Amino acid sequence: MALLLQLRTVTGLRGKADRIAKAVFRGLSFYTRVLENCEDEARFDETFRWPVASNIDGNEILEIQVFNYSKVFTNRLIGTFQMVLQKVVEEGQVEVTDTLIDDNNSAIQTSISIEIRYQALDGTVGAWNDKEFLETPSVHSEGDGRYPLETDSLLSSHRQGLDISPGKSNQQSAERSFRRAGKGVFSAMKLGKTRPSKDDHRKQDEPAVLEAEDLDRKALLRGLEPDTISLASVTAVTTNVSNKRSKPDIKMEPSAGRPMDYQVSITIIEARQLVGLNMDPVVCVEVGEEKKYTSMKESTNCPYYNEYFVFDFHVPPDVMFDKIIKLSVIHSKNLLRSGTLVGSFKMDVGTVYTQPEHQFYHKWAILSDPEDLTAGLKGYLKCDIAVVGKGDNIKTPHKANETEEDDIEGNLLLPDGVPPERQWARFYIKIYRAEGLPRMNTSIMANVKKALIGENKDLVDPYVQVVFAGQKGKTSIQKSSYEPLWNEQIIFTEMFPPLCKRIKIQIRDSDKVNDVAIGTHFIDLRKISNEGDKGFLPTFGPAWVNMYGSTRNYTLMDEHQELNEGLGEGVSFRARLLMSLAVEILDTTNPEINSSTEVQVEQATSVADQNCTGKMEEFFLFGAFLEATMIDRKIGDKPINFEVTIGNYGNQIDGMSKPILRRKKEGGDGNEEESELLQNSSEDEGDEDGEMVSVSSSQPMKPLVTDRNYFHLPYFEKKPCIYIKSWWQDQRRRLYNANIMDKIADKLEEGLNDVQEMIKTEKPHPERRLRGVLEELSSGCLHFVTLADKDQHHSSRTRLDRERLKSCMRELENMGQQATALRSQVKKNTMKDKLKLVQNFLQKLRFLADEPQHTIPDVFIWMLSNNKRIAYARVPSKDILYSIVDEEMGKECAKVKSIFLKLPGKRGFGPAGWTVQAKMEIYLWLGLNKQRKDFLSGLPCGFEEKKTARGQNLPSFPPISLLYTKKQVFQLRAHMYQARSLFAADSSGLSDPFARVFFISQSQCTEVLNETLCPTWDQLLVFDNVELYGEAHEMRDDPPIIVIEIYDQDTVGKADFMGRTFAKPVVKMSDEQYCPPRFPPQLEYYQIYRGNSTAGDLLAAFELLQIGPGGKSDLPPIDGPTDMDRGPILPVPLGIRPVLSKYRVEVLFWGLRDLKRVNLAQVDRPRVDIECAGKGVQSALIQNYKKNPNFSTLVKWFEVDLPENELLHPPLNIRVVDCRAFGRYTLVGSHAVSSLRKFIYRPPDKKAQHWNMTAKHLNGYLAMTNRAHRSRPTGEIVVNMEPEVPIKKMETMVKLEANSDAVVKVDVSEEEKERKKKKKKGGGGVGEEVEEEEPDDSMLDWWSKYFASIETMKEKLRQQEAAAAEAEEKEEMEMAEGKQVVNKRGSMAGKGSKAQAKNKEKSKAPKDDKKKKQQSAPELPEKKSKPRIDELKVFNKELETEFDNFEDWLHTFNLLRGKIGDNDDNATEEERIVGRFKGSICVYKMPLPDDITKEAGYDPNFGMFQGIPSNDPINVLVRVYVVRATDLHPADINGKADPYIAIKLGKTDIKDKENYISKQLNPVFGKSFDIEATFPMESMLTVAVYDWDLVGTDDLIGETKIDLENRYYSKHRATCGVSQNYSIHGYNTWRDPMKPSQILSKLCKDGKVDGPHYGPGGRVKVANRVFTGPTEIEDENGQKKQTDEHLALAVLRHWEDIPWAGCKLVPEHVETRPLLNPDKPGIEQGRLEMWVDMFPMDMPAPGPATDISPRKPKKYELRVIVWNTDEVILEDDDYFTGEKSSDIFVRGWLKGQQEDKQDTDVHYHSLTGEGNFNWRYIFPFDYLMAEEKIVISKKESMFSWDETEYKIPARLTLQVWDADHFSADDFLGAIELDLNRFPRGAKTSKQCSLEMVTNEAELPMISIFKQKRVKGWWPFVARDENDELEITGKVEAELHLLTAEEAEKSPAGLARNEPDPLEKPNRPDTSFIWFLNPLKSIKYLICTRYKWLIIKIVLALLLLVMVALFLYSMPGYMVKKLLGA
Repeated sequence: MALLLQLRTVTGLRGKADRIAKAVFRGLSFYTRVLENCEDEARFDETFRWPVASNIDGNEILEIQVFNYSKVFTNRLIGTFQMVLQKVVEEGQVEVTDTLIDDNNSAIQTSISIEIRYQALDGTVGAWNDKEFLETPSVHSEGDGRYPLETDSLLSSHRQGLDISPGKSNQQSAERSFRRAGKGVFSAMKLGKTRPSKDDHRKQDEPAVLEAEDLDRKALLRGLEPDTISLASVTAVTTNVSNKRSKPDIKMEPSAGRPMDYQVSITIIEARQLVGLNMDPVVCVEVGEEKKYTSMKESTNCPYYNEYFVFDFHVPPDVMFDKIIKLSVIHSKNLLRSGTLVGSFKMDVGTVYTQPEHQFYHKWAILSDPEDLTAGLKGYLKCDIAVVGKGDNIKTPHKANETEEDDIEGNLLLPDGVPPERQWARFYIKIYRAEGLPRMNTSIMANVKKALIGENKDLVDPYVQVVFAGQKGKTSIQKSSYEPLWNEQIIFTEMFPPLCKRIKIQIRDSDKVNDVAIGTHFIDLRKISNEGDKGFLPTFGPAWVNMYGSTRNYTLMDEHQELNEGLGEGVSFRARLLMSLAVEILDTTNPEINSSTEVQVEQATSVADQNCTGKMEEFFLFGAFLEATMIDRKIGDKPINFEVTIGNYGNQIDGMSKPILRRKKEGGDGNEEESELLQNSSEDEGDEDGEMVSVSSSQPMKPLVTDRNYFHLPYFEKKPCIYIKSWWQDQRRRLYNANIMDKIADKLEEGLNDVQEMIKTEKPHPERRLRGVLEELSSGCLHFVTLADKDQHHSSRTRLDRERLKSCMRELENMGQQATALRSQVKKNTMKDKLKLVQNFLQKLRFLADEPQHTIPDVFIWMLSNNKRIAYARVPSKDILYSIVDEEMGKECAKVKSIFLKLPGKRGFGPAGWTVQAKMEIYLWLGLNKQRKDFLSGLPCGFEEKKTARGQNLPSFPPISLLYTKKQVFQLRAHMYQARSLFAADSSGLSDPFARVFFISQSQCTEVLNETLCPTWDQLLVFDNVELYGEAHEMRDDPPIIVIEIYDQDTVGKADFMGRTFAKPVVKMSDEQYCPPRFPPQLEYYQIYRGNSTAGDLLAAFELLQIGPGGKSDLPPIDGPTDMDRGPILPVPLGIRPVLSKYRVEVLFWGLRDLKRVNLAQVDRPRVDIECAGKGVQSALIQNYKKNPNFSTLVKWFEVDLPENELLHPPLNIRVVDCRAFGRYTLVGSHAVSSLRKFIYRPPDKKAQHWNMTAKHLNGYLAMTNRAHRSRPTGEIVVNMEPEVPIKKMETMVKLEANSDAVVKVDVSEEEKERKKKKKKGGGGVGEEVEEEEPDDSMLDWWSKYFASIETMKEKLRQQEAAAAEAEEKEEMEMAEGKQVVNKRGSMAGKGSKAQAKNKEKSKAPKDDKKKKQQSAPELPEKKSKPRIDELKVFNKELETEFDNFEDWLHTFNLLRGKIGDNDDNATEEERIVGRFKGSICVYKMPLPDDITKEAGYDPNFGMFQGIPSNDPINVLVRVYVVRATDLHPADINGKADPYIAIKLGKTDIKDKENYISKQLNPVFGKSFDIEATFPMESMLTVAVYDWDLVGTDDLIGETKIDLENRYYSKHRATCGVSQNYSIHGYNTWRDPMKPSQILSKLCKDGKVDGPHYGPGGRVKVANRVFTGPTEIEDENGQKKQTDEHLALAVLRHWEDIPWAGCKLVPEHVETRPLLNPDKPGIEQGRLEMWVDMFPMDMPAPGPATDISPRKPKKYELRVIVWNTDEVILEDDDYFTGEKSSDIFVRGWLKGQQEDKQDTDVHYHSLTGEGNFNWRYIFPFDYLMAEEKIVISKKESMFSWDETEYKIPARLTLQVWDADHFSADDFLGAIELDLNRFPRGAKTSKQCSLEMVTNEAELPMISIFKQKRVKGWWPFVARDENDELEITGKVEAELHLLTAEEAEKSPAGLARNEPDPLEKPNRPDTSFIWFLNPLKSIKYLICTRYKWLIIKIVLALLLLVMVALFLYSMPGYMVKKLLGA
């Protein structure tokens, strides 16, 4: 079968250019050659041929595009020609001349002339096609449904082809049409593995359409690079492709509601900028319901905690991810009061889990006050949050930007894309009404009531509860109502965007005893909003949401209640709810705003227009049951029937007896609409309009026995049907768009599976297939855009519909462009990365396709036995929804689907969920009632409809059953060759597997093979007289599926299920030949599933042969049994079974390790049996396992016939048995090597270099070296060994937290820093500090080396990040331009700057001045003289992962035991391990080339394993160094642990209990332990960290196990790491007893390498490499001596470059190993940094162990003199005068919680804010220079047993206070100086400003540890009521730092005391206390101010007295005078 196109000429071209044309059919493009410089006519005259794998359908399109060709840029399209192939199909040959069309669909002058020929397979061109059009137009499902009968749409001119879809670009309509061609090569159904597509004339393994080389050749001829070829889905097409059946899903078990282990670990590091004065903050950490608190820190706004909390959960994932993590800071909480909330932060666990590595590391959470929306931020809290599930391992990031940790804004605790300024928003959730609620008569009261009064009213009292971000809101309760009407809105106030993903909406039934959930729905906020620039706020509805849950039969206790809570997949419809959601961002500046965040509930208006929820339409659901087989026999043989429901329609249990179906009155108002949901018509009821009634369940029928496990129902020629009418709002548009996207995604997924399959089976050119996938994707996306475009003006749409549509169109358009751009970048080498990107596309598509606003509920199919509900299947309604537009149709609409019914709810967990309850072939169709005329179109043809009496003569009345008249008889041959890697089902660790094959209602079994996990049945099963109903040609293209189940035969009881897979047979009709290419079929691998997990592969082939009129005699003969001993069992015939050749398998038996007891008895005399493909060999017997677990005979071999094709190689089984007395033996454990591939030895080519034996196991390394050096086999290669240029360190002010991974700060580059400092001080200004000391070697210790190495590692990480960012940048730019960057240079410049900008953003770039420093660093001349610190390699993982488990020649195979009980199914691999076998395997084809065996020193006893060491016991000194542990899991109640080290090796058990480290989760151990051990008995080293407890036993925190033996014998030489430099004294002394030169000569001898030859001038030659290096060494006295050690070391460090024998040697290192706890499998409990050295005891003894004991902190004394203050704000009002004054004193402290606070005396009554103190504080402290931390030891509380060591940052706090006598002192302001970097004080009070605090970045910073003495003015700051920082005073202080010795030499007194006293401050006379000196206060306060006032008052008083006296005495005198005195 092929389509031929002859492209003759293109005429009427404009201009002069190079022309090229491209012809596309079924996604496969051909290019013509390039015609150079043609003007108006291009004569191509080329013929193209497309081999086609299935008949071409008349609607497919051939497309030809003509381009102007350009070598550099993309080709420019001139025009396109498209032709529908209808006429070609009919006539077989057509000549056409026609014009081309440009992009805008308008014709252009250019025309094209072509001829097309089509050769069909059977020569029946056209016949079947005509018939199909004329007779059954309605069945023509592939036709264009939009013009069902208009024949003009089928005419062939290409104009018409375009008119089919007006207004669309041509390419898309073409795409569309050949999608419609469902029979095309496109819709490949992949089941199991790929299979050669039929009818392709092909050899065994090449791709189907064109062989790869062929493609290349054609491409090259045409001047195209092979890199641009793409393949459509052809290579991997599985035979029968059709569109009548859809693909079944293999995985069975539901995993949704299953509980899992989770661990949330939160470290609270510190808080900053907390709002409030003088607070005592505590942090409360809340996860879900659990709360934990940190300790309280006193009187500080920036407390430092560094406390670690762990929360363990065992819940289902959904529950876990909805839990809220809440961090709140509380002020002054104590036992009596709960404290006041400062601010809090909320986020759900799911948000953390979706972060990279499932964690936020060292991020700052923004605290805000939920009670006060207007307040703004309340501070920052720095924390790490990680969420670990079982099996996730969390890598603690070695953060590259430690320096920028203090850059709070750059490290906020927010997911990417969330803006740092989040605003408050109101979420309005409106709940309108619900309908279809089930009867909840579950309450006990109700049943009592019913019993007593017989009353059974509506017993459901529903209300709606909404849970969001940890808050709950409820509507009112509607009493006794099935159709409650609420019209209420619930308002949440939450930050936007919220960090909680889901809103949970639950309808609950209120009840006096307990409320139960009726149904639950989750709204995912990501699906109803879009954060892009053109995005939209969350919005939803008004729309109905459907709720699913448990079944609707009412019992007192509902066993599936969890389903109603939203856990697991709902098994039945529960109710639907009309609701909407809107979000409003609050303007917090508005004063009217209600600032509480309490949830509010208020009335809302009802839905105004019914319009947006959609118009009510009548829908019609039709289903036909074609087959019901594999019904579990446990169900019993009572009659079985099936019930189909959609919503509540069709549900027979809900006993609404006979509701009359009231339709909505046409004129009625919207609100009168009855709830149609509940009213479903029952079976026998007549309808008003005499139409049909729904039939929702099949007739009960007694099942028949298939075999011992399964029944089947006898649906032979008569297939029962169901049909249901239902009424829903018509919102199909939503589902249509989802379907289009789903189909694009399905196609993409299928394509990706193809690509992965090709990579896995190593087919050539997977990249071409990937290009094809991308082409399909981009055309699919463009297609969506055009289809969805016409949907813009649909009336009943909500805002979300409109916005979603816009954003989907944008996304898909964008994706289409990206796919096109990506396509051009897919090359062989970039394949893997691009594949990842395309995977992301797939996830995005799936995400977009999920429609949040529900419409039609899902369809449930229930199997009822004796009216009990047994099992169900749930089919999403969108999958079966009909549309006249093909792409919009559900993928299972009008197709036969295989459905496996499963048990509901929890019953389906575990093994119960693996057995199939029933397999059904069901046909479903759902659509509008008015569109229902061709609802039968997809059924297999050849049936008659049986209708009810009423619908007899109505044409479209649905049938109640189908009677098939056409029946074909077939024979099925199942060639069951072998299975591999099966599940171990017996306790022996093996299984006795047999396979059971089901086809239709027959089943057969293979024989049982005992004791194997890789059975080779080699058996042909023949199913005779298989009857299939339907037309013959449909059978050919679309046979039913075959189900294969694998079981384990048990002598007693039922066989255990081990897994299942599906396959489709290759079909041969009676009129076809049994000949290539389709027959005989090829064996293929089918993946076996057990539940959700894979459980092996089946290698088999299946063929279905039609039995024609001549009976069976026409079938190809079956070759009888070849070997009679198998009895009647037929073997797989010759053409199908693989071709075998003779291989020899050599096995190296080394030893057995760690064998556990078997049935309580110890293993004493084990033996290993190796078996492969039925042959095998046994090891020697180990006589006494305890004494020596190694084998005496090392190498044995056996010969075996294996398939030539390596992919078909059977696995090799390793079994260990324990031999007991009397010839009995028991199995200990087994291991299956699933792929022999890595053990196959391929002899080297003669052409290649001579190749050494030992090399073969190093193929990884070897391949590399060989390839690299084949070019100069003889010449010498000079390797220049310049010392490496040190990585330029970032400014090493890097501050490392004690718990950060990289421990501490490097003090390596101390003086480098100095220099930068000096440099920065302004070039020449070095004068003042010249006396800085250089660190000499004596100061350097191992830790210096360690810290330097960590710094290097981080620097490397940083550079990798930067490089990755740059690469990403480049990629993005290329994607954006949509083509490759041509102008390399220009683009680089642009890119560089952009990338820098991006990096800057990424790492929140080092501050500018830091950059300046870095830039100046390289020019420093002095730097060269600085000795570089030798470094070691810090691996942030185990050494094993870096060196491939040290399995270079000795492999370790884990032995697993079989299963013990049912609960073992979920046991991890770890738990099943019973021991390990050490050895190796080598497989090679016989015979071997001679030159190998002839080689010198070849020992035939060792075969391929030459040169391996002896395995006799050997004594070794093991030296274990433990550096430190990080992030330990807290073991005590206080959230801490008291860790110590315990080491176990063989009988040695060291517990370092007395040296435990109190209350530390990041202990630095710094210890080494020496242990003598004997390999092999003692080879497993366990290093554990225990938690010391005063009482009770110590708890294990975690342990790590190291296999020392593999390390010891490894060629990577892991005994003692090779250091970077060789020195004989100092901190870097050579540790190995063998010198580098000795090691080198031994390596050369062992590897048979020529050398080493030391030459003059520092050269050494090894093999053909020459290394150079220094030749002198200094001893401790500084004398120089000649030595070759440096040279030898240079070779060792580059040993991997040596050809043949080279491999990377283990460097001097520290490895980081995860600590695991057997009780919490898979969850890391912390990490341990350590390394191990091993020295054989028969060699010279090694020197003493390197001292790595932790550095002791150095004692310092900090003297702070507070001289003066100025401009302190005035707090007090004077009693007498009302003036402002302050009684100032200054408080200072250095250590954490004010333990050592010191106060000056009080300067009373300062009127100007000036204070004079001359007061000295003295703070002694211990300081760790390297970590920049102060170390303090103190008891945590009075009850603590011992002191705890804390490390806190060195920060000096000074505060200014106003002293009050009778009330608490008032806090005025504070400044905190980080002693390592604080701003230089201002020279005068004037220059001291707020800038010094707020703008630290710009200011020069100094360190007291450098300067030693600093004096200046610093500002005091506090926050005002608006939260703004304001300056509240200034202090003049002097800081002087002395070491303890210096302080002793020059002592000084506290305050103003001796020695070295300070003079008394010169305070003004006003400074005193008034109530102690009343006279003084009168003198100062009154006299000074009110002198004149007092004088005036005195005079006035005198005057007054005089007047009074005058008035008093006046009358007397008057009388006297008058009476004449």
